[in-house]
Amino acid sequence: KLFLYISSALRSARDNDTLVWHIVPRENPASDFPSDFELVHIRLASPSSILTLEDHPYIKRVTPQRKVFRSLKYIPSEPASPCNTTHGSQKWQSWQSSRPFRRTSLSLGSGFWHATGRHSSRRLLRAIPRHVAQILQADVLWQMGHTGSGVKVAVFDTGLSEKHPHFKNVKERTNWTNEKTLDDGLGHGTFVAGVIASMRECQGFAPDSELHIFRVFTNNQVSYTSWFLDAFNYAILKKIDVLNLSIGGPDFMDHPFVDKVWELTANKVIMVSAIGNDGPLYGTLNNPADQMDVIGVGGIDFEDNIARFSSRGMTTWELPGGYGRVKPDIVTYGSGVRGSGMKEGCRSLSGTSVASPVVAGAVTLLASTVLNRELVNPASMKQALIASARRLPGVNMFEQGHGKLDLIRAYQILNSYRPQASLSPSYIDLTECPYMWPYCSQPIYYGGMPTIVNVTILNGMGVTGRIVDKPIWQPYLPQNGDHIDVAVSYSPVLWPWAGYLAVSISVAKKAASWEGIAQGHVMVTVASPAENDSEVGGELTSTVKLPIKVKIVPTPPRSKRVLWDQYHNLRYPPGYFPRDNLRMKNDPLDWNGDHIHTNFRDMYQHLRSMGYFVEVLGAPITCFDASQYGTLLMVDSEEEYFPEEITKLRRDIDNGLSLIIFSDWYNTSVMRKVKFYDENTRQWWMPDTGGANVPALNDLISVWGMAFSDGLYEGEFTLADHDMYYASGCSIARFPEEGIVIAKNLKDQGLEVLKQETAVVEGVPVLGLYQTPSDGGGRIALYGDSNCIDDSHRQKDCFWLLDALLQYTSYSMTPPSLSHSHSRVAPPTGAERPMPQRLEGNHLYRYSKVLEAHLGDPKPRPLPACPHLSWAKPQPVNETAPSNLWKHQKLLSVDLDKVALPNVRPYRPQVRPLSPGESSAWDIPGGIMPGRYNQEVGQTIPVFAFLGAMVVLSFFVVQLTKARSKPKRRKPRIKRPTYLQQQQQQQTTTMKNPTV
Repeated sequence: KLFLYISSALRSARDNDTLVWHIVPRENPASDFPSDFELVHIRLASPSSILTLEDHPYIKRVTPQRKVFRSLKYIPSEPASPCNTTHGSQKWQSWQSSRPFRRTSLSLGSGFWHATGRHSSRRLLRAIPRHVAQILQADVLWQMGHTGSGVKVAVFDTGLSEKHPHFKNVKERTNWTNEKTLDDGLGHGTFVAGVIASMRECQGFAPDSELHIFRVFTNNQVSYTSWFLDAFNYAILKKIDVLNLSIGGPDFMDHPFVDKVWELTANKVIMVSAIGNDGPLYGTLNNPADQMDVIGVGGIDFEDNIARFSSRGMTTWELPGGYGRVKPDIVTYGSGVRGSGMKEGCRSLSGTSVASPVVAGAVTLLASTVLNRELVNPASMKQALIASARRLPGVNMFEQGHGKLDLIRAYQILNSYRPQASLSPSYIDLTECPYMWPYCSQPIYYGGMPTIVNVTILNGMGVTGRIVDKPIWQPYLPQNGDHIDVAVSYSPVLWPWAGYLAVSISVAKKAASWEGIAQGHVMVTVASPAENDSEVGGELTSTVKLPIKVKIVPTPPRSKRVLWDQYHNLRYPPGYFPRDNLRMKNDPLDWNGDHIHTNFRDMYQHLRSMGYFVEVLGAPITCFDASQYGTLLMVDSEEEYFPEEITKLRRDIDNGLSLIIFSDWYNTSVMRKVKFYDENTRQWWMPDTGGANVPALNDLISVWGMAFSDGLYEGEFTLADHDMYYASGCSIARFPEEGIVIAKNLKDQGLEVLKQETAVVEGVPVLGLYQTPSDGGGRIALYGDSNCIDDSHRQKDCFWLLDALLQYTSYSMTPPSLSHSHSRVAPPTGAERPMPQRLEGNHLYRYSKVLEAHLGDPKPRPLPACPHLSWAKPQPVNETAPSNLWKHQKLLSVDLDKVALPNVRPYRPQVRPLSPGESSAWDIPGGIMPGRYNQEVGQTIPVFAFLGAMVVLSFFVVQLTKARSKPKRRKPRIKRPTYLQQQQQQQTTTMKNPTV
């Protein structure tokens, strides 16, 4: 039927006479089954033919075929600093590869142990020799007879050789690529399969599980979206239970891929995926691990430190208006983990690509322990994992999620489980640091922007569900719960297995001058259709409680309040928004959200340490009360501005609001140069803006006689005794003559990009300060580069400059180091450098919240209404709130004492320093699976332990007997005067010579 729909649609296209098309035949196992999509090759496709397909009522979506490059990422032990590459000339060329926003493998180089964020100077350590499955106590479950039997686990990777000695139950190997082989030519797929199901040497978790190998990558590390979709459909048909996907990418708007992942989990496939290797930067989560229905896995080392490479939260789907969700879900070992070699033996790898199969293997093993397999689904498994996880001390929730995988506690929970709903996180405590960072980093106060906490609802009762009535807000009166207002929005339908619960918290007016702790809770009832209609009402229901605890302070003075403009920041996906630093060609996309809690985290932490209160504006400029704030901070803005916003900002600054802008480059010639060729659509892709949307910024500040130029500059200089690095910034083209302007000598990076020539430009205006002339008017500060406060590729921070600018804008204190600087020049008049013009034919309107298409000339949309929160009607309770909200997370109706375990001593790996010249890979002879595979060895261990204990006990008995047989010696009597004299001398000496 799909073929008929496509034929019908293309026959009605206006260019039907010249249109040549055919459906690409499948050459994989999916060709024997019906499909919900087709791959159509259209020669010389016109926009009208594509629109005709999109308009057909039975065609859901038309998406270009995407090529996916996959590479094993390796980080050398001494990574070169980016600073080392900024001084010399670099050859610039257009990107001519496929789209750089690709899904990639999430493994790192063999045998490398990454430094962690908490202990960067720690010596290189290694475990002696113990396998990850045993460290996590899988052998306890093996001894109980659980080895993964009856569970189908799929590995989507690079394949597996046919007669690999480590595997005993490979049910099926399928090839979805255009290469005629099923074998693994890279070794990555074999490694991942080994961590899950190897039966010897480097043992996996579930050796008796049923392995289904999906080869979705070629030996050249290439894949296509259509290959994944066919393979996913086949996995559904084969009723796969667990699926490991050790790849990821930033494109959470790759709709066919995301939709198919939802369909997989809706069919009870438990998907485990790596969270990404882009740490320690925040806002770097990879898809599909960032989806609510997927178990996203981060990495730690064997000392329980978060691995430096492990990506950090929050999710950025919800920006700019909302706030991200907590991810990863869980962390486990991902540094120096051993797995199967490509043909035989073992090897070590690091990365979240390694941590993911550790959890996938654990999930497979856990699923095999449950007698009623109907209880095992993507939600119940995630509930068991996060409820049993061991929280790591000193680590926040966007680094560790719910904590470290605890296999045995997860087994106990899963085997006492009853279908129910739960929340992630299970409570909101804005006073608990560091776990609840960033919520705990700033108290709330009356008049501030609402604090938004995005909670995930997990529904273990069924694939679909709903919230009954409305969530109920119940403040605790003894704990001042009536001092806060709460608004709740939520998913109308929970599908598949999950939904969101967005909680907005504000301070009530009566607490404007009050300081203290306020508590309450939100009650939520979730209902799901019962699989057996004979049950009560045909529905299962579950009520969960979300405790809330906040710290309230009196409203700070206006001068201490800074408002961050989030609304005008754009990022990939969906558009091509280039990096602010053009040197970073290997990372050309701006995809971290540009939020104070993602790639501007360090700047936010610095401002908080200086006593400023930083709030986020996720709505147009027309939607905030400027009289409450001292400074509006605009950094790296890519969005256009509504005319009403421009008018209001001018009025606000006349009335005392100040403005700081950190801009970036915008040059149409350079934008054309950094285009790239997309092999999927056979088109050249242009950036939709530069590093910032300078033409839009110029429209915003033109009334004060200010403008940025289209120049593009780079270089190092010293300002106010601070070393500075200017990375792909612009200059100030026009500034009022009453203002202060600082200029520096910089390299013309635009000339270098366009012509590969190097030239130094003297006196480039980079910084401007201006006091508006109106009575009580605010102040404006401009700086041409944001890289010095952006964590993404920052080389030298300029937080000191931000401090100086805030002193100027908030307190009207002009820093002498700037006003009397020898670099001060006369303000430019605009004749020295042309103003940038918008790139002709750009597609910003496709992704803009401000612009819309209009006869080929985009124009502003109507100004949207400001967000309005509907505050929940409180239902106070006159009872005492719990003092500590965090208990070890327990699911309802779970009694761990009822689940018996063998009396096995928990294992902790021993570590020792790596000797000079010693390999970090372990050389150990081939072993045998403990438990049922090595019962003889296991039975001898208690015997040796008993004999050793008897020897130690005998030694102490002999020593005690000797001590009692010796005659007691009488202590010599010391004359009192002599003793007093000695004591006095000692006291005198102590007073003269104190010791520490």
